[in-house]
Amino acid sequence: MSDWLSTAELAALALPGLPATQRGWNEYAEREGWISVSGKARPRKRKGGGFEYHVSLLPPEVLALYAARKIGAVRLADDDAARAETEKAAEQLTLPAIETRDAKLALIAAADRFAREANLSRNVADTLFATQYNRGRLTIEPWIVQAIKEISPRTLRRWRSTAKMGASSLGVDRGAARRGKGALDAPEIKRFILGLVAYQPHISAQRVADNLGAQFPGLDAPVRTVQRVLKRVKTDEKVALAAIVNPDAFRSKYELSGSNSNAAERLNEQWQIDASPADVLLTTGRHSIYACIDRFSRRTIILVTKTPRADAVALLIRKALIAWGVPERIKTDNGSDFRAKRTVGLFAALGVEIEVSPPFTPKAKAHVERVIGTFQRDCAADLPGFIGHSVADRKVIEERKALASRLGESADHVFCVEMDAQAFQARCDHWAQNRYEHRAHSGLGGRTPAQIAASFPGRIRRIEDLRALDILLAPIAGGDGIRTVTKRGVRVDNAHYLTPNVLPETRCLVRMDPQDLGRIWLFSADGAEFLGEGICPELAGVDPAAALAEAKAQHRALVAETTADIKAAMREIKRDKPALAEAIARKEAEAAGKLLTFPKPIETYSTPALQAASEAGADHVPAPTKKIGAVAPPKIHRLAETKQQRFRRAMALERDLTNGLTLGDDDALWLGGYRNSAEYAAMKHMVEEFGEDAALG
Repeated sequence: MSDWLSTAELAALALPGLPATQRGWNEYAEREGWISVSGKARPRKRKGGGFEYHVSLLPPEVLALYAARKIGAVRLADDDAARAETEKAAEQLTLPAIETRDAKLALIAAADRFAREANLSRNVADTLFATQYNRGRLTIEPWIVQAIKEISPRTLRRWRSTAKMGASSLGVDRGAARRGKGALDAPEIKRFILGLVAYQPHISAQRVADNLGAQFPGLDAPVRTVQRVLKRVKTDEKVALAAIVNPDAFRSKYELSGSNSNAAERLNEQWQIDASPADVLLTTGRHSIYACIDRFSRRTIILVTKTPRADAVALLIRKALIAWGVPERIKTDNGSDFRAKRTVGLFAALGVEIEVSPPFTPKAKAHVERVIGTFQRDCAADLPGFIGHSVADRKVIEERKALASRLGESADHVFCVEMDAQAFQARCDHWAQNRYEHRAHSGLGGRTPAQIAASFPGRIRRIEDLRALDILLAPIAGGDGIRTVTKRGVRVDNAHYLTPNVLPETRCLVRMDPQDLGRIWLFSADGAEFLGEGICPELAGVDPAAALAEAKAQHRALVAETTADIKAAMREIKRDKPALAEAIARKEAEAAGKLLTFPKPIETYSTPALQAASEAGADHVPAPTKKIGAVAPPKIHRLAETKQQRFRRAMALERDLTNGLTLGDDDALWLGGYRNSAEYAAMKHMVEEFGEDAALG
């Protein structure tokens, strides 16, 4: 197949993604400007004329397919095989090494032929050849694919360089010196064995032999041989197996870690906190410890708590704030006690940034993890009640406990349990302040945490008002701590707290006073503003009636203060209402184009009712009046109205209606009700029957 092709020959190739007709190729060549490419287009000398083009003008993917067709089957040339066999080093090669050597020679020769026939540079040709080989688009003898699974341009270049020292140098049996030359050393068998071990880490040699016989018919490996292979495989591939079977052990022993000890540049730049069960049994049971470490100085604080919870985190932070000052950032893990709303709200109120390490990555906060381990080994191990730090230690201690139980001894006696939580906390403080803080650290250049902290020249942020800090550390009400004030106050755990200084319908954050169950503190929902206190008389131990009366008085004063400005605005609006109405009407008329603006005299409209309202709403304080004795009003005895008088009144009102007069509201209401009464009907009948004078007297 020639490297120069006409458009008709290109159409006959039926290359994927390109024209299938001669006319289409002529248009493609004209569109791509092939004729103007120097040395890549020439007049066709054969019958029909026209132009023919060099195959290098084709796109790389199409060129690779074209070259693959030209190369044909990839096999080892007889001449190459003969030259390789004549080398002295070939006598030392094993059969797998010979197959590897021959496969590499065949691929090198095919890649070189590819570059020559496609007229491509070596780098481009190697890249295209490797791509086609890895995709399985070349016709290659099966034994070559079996020996060489995948290649790259760099691999081909390395093979050529190695072949210059002799073809036998390519025949490397990588497993010869390490695994022997048995049937179980074949790559596919080793791969299968590794898969079995990774899937079932404790699989027996007998089960491996059974699975090998089922997967590879005809392979009958002795169990003893399988045992040796299993032992060698687990040793040689222990890192890879650990990454699959035991990720925690892999991270601890093999994962690349480096050193990140000097990331903090100043004191209190970052604290790391974490919790762990203590390896010490106390008289009140097993407790947990919380540790806080300043990354820059390595100073440490330990807090003992019965169970991990948000309250313990708050106490740990309080202890560290008082001792060290305020940090810039605190790094935690994803524990529920660190993600609790109380903890998050506390950090937000203190203006401290939270850094949460990714799940299941203890190395992200390695400093606090390491100091907890150091504490367990260096301090807890020397204390009475130590129950072991590792699984092996704990197994021995548990066996002692079981033996003691059989002998009738108590577990406390076996473990020498004699400390309570308070004594354990004292030992933790002593270890952190007097031992660990004054111990030289390699990560600190041989200096101690105390020396690093003492020599820091920068400023330390401290909280002077510890009472304010304690309020921020106070526990929030159940749930998220958010409550809505009602007319009865705030409800917390079925108890109502009177909140006279906070208006109803106000959403607030409620904190409980840890020293007084009957008192709460109310803050704005974001915690940034203090709103007031709440009192539950029943829980506070005060007189409920007196507390309610005082709360109502304070609430009335608050409402009056809150509404005073609004009422003043109402009075102003009431006074200026006529002017406002006129201004609105004029504006609407002007907008509608129906009014021309001319200067006109303005007369303030008023009515007695408006004048009275204006006087009532005047914002002034009346002058004090002189006290005088009140004159007793004369006693007036109002006589009862008779039915004749009532009917005469009704007749008079009816005459007013007949004459077109308008009745007052009170008269109209009275007349309407009286007309529906039995008395009115009887009196009207008597007047009609006997006349007005006779009936009414």
